[in-house]
Amino acid sequence: MSSFDDLLAAEREGTGAASVAAAVVRDGELVWSGAVGTLDGRDGPPATTATQYRIGSITKTFVAVEVMRLRDEGRLDLADPVGRHLPDVPFGHVTVAQLLTHTSGLQAETNGPWWERTAGGDWDDLVAMRQRLVHAPGTRFHYSNVGFAVLGRLVEVLRGTSWLDAVRRGILEPLGLTGITAEPRDGAAVGLSHHPVDERLMVEPHHDAGAMAPAGQLWSSVDDLARWAAFAGGRTGGVLAEATWREMTVPLAVDDRPGVPWASAQGLGWRIWPGAGSGRQVGHGGSMPGFLAMLAAEPETGLGVVVLVNDTLRVGDLHEALLETARASLPDRVAAPVEPLEDVAPLVGDWYWGAVPYRLEATADGFHLSDLNGNRRSRFVRDGDGWRGLDTYFAGERLVVRPDGALDLASFVLSREPYDPAVEHPGSLDPRGWH
Repeated sequence: MSSFDDLLAAEREGTGAASVAAAVVRDGELVWSGAVGTLDGRDGPPATTATQYRIGSITKTFVAVEVMRLRDEGRLDLADPVGRHLPDVPFGHVTVAQLLTHTSGLQAETNGPWWERTAGGDWDDLVAMRQRLVHAPGTRFHYSNVGFAVLGRLVEVLRGTSWLDAVRRGILEPLGLTGITAEPRDGAAVGLSHHPVDERLMVEPHHDAGAMAPAGQLWSSVDDLARWAAFAGGRTGGVLAEATWREMTVPLAVDDRPGVPWASAQGLGWRIWPGAGSGRQVGHGGSMPGFLAMLAAEPETGLGVVVLVNDTLRVGDLHEALLETARASLPDRVAAPVEPLEDVAPLVGDWYWGAVPYRLEATADGFHLSDLNGNRRSRFVRDGDGWRGLDTYFAGERLVVRPDGALDLASFVLSREPYDPAVEHPGSLDPRGWH
């Protein structure tokens, strides 16, 4: 599409990046991809949509998904102290959830040389560096590359293989992402840094990061990473349960930056940002010496974008421009009519919590229940003999239909009429009723 091509060309011209590759997906399908520039920033081969770039910290999302797959198999609990599985770590009381959300308090980088530009040692070498906590666990967001090295080791111990083999077998191969690798293939982009005041270039080194590899080792093309953007938007292809994907994409820890309005949060391995309208964006950024990467998806619109650059300082807001253009230029999605489940159909319509109006609307797998102002709008799905809330105020709470036809929701009683005298309400009703 020419509008996307124009944005891509303008990005490279405006930033002077050696090369830029990008892709747009919608509802799991690749809509567009393109690449401009050369692999070495000079007169070398042109970049293509099949060119591999280092994706840096987007690697963490693959590790996080594998940790959640282990949780779903019953091999671990998010509340487990990591020392239960890795007795050699000196901060064994930190939980798995805290590592996934960067709230463990663990230091950001290793105590050795900068791991992104030097060859890495093995796990025993990393443990010997005696990484430490710089904050009390659970008290603040503090991004930790070391934390994801620990999660990678956790995967290795529980799977009995390398973290990379676990990710390959459990995620990459089932999704057809065999082009995502730990080392660059022939024809990959060269990692470059631009001099800050002129056009000179510096080739950046790359090494196997060893035990730190789960924090940022992987390489991918935009065409391959586009499928992962669809995954971020909820198209998990059976690799992860939908309920687990929803759990991973709840904003749990705010990335608070003094003087700046809150703009991003951390979920269980994924970053979450405000999106178009009332929606959210789910994804992750990545940077390694000589490379920048961005992946973002909008579950509400079904859109996702990927941007890869082989230039450390030269990047703009291309992913936002691509999303905005996609929203404006792609045909509107036609919503399929919802056929209420058999036991939901009688519940559709108006309800009242005391005198407060609520509305119950059917969904494909349950229903929405919302107060008049939408402050307590929650989705519900089947849970045994009742229903379980998925989000907002009623997340995790149970709703059951009482024998008298009223709804009992976390001790709240909803009836078809405001304080219906035919329904027993907590605290009873004034004998005069409405008067």
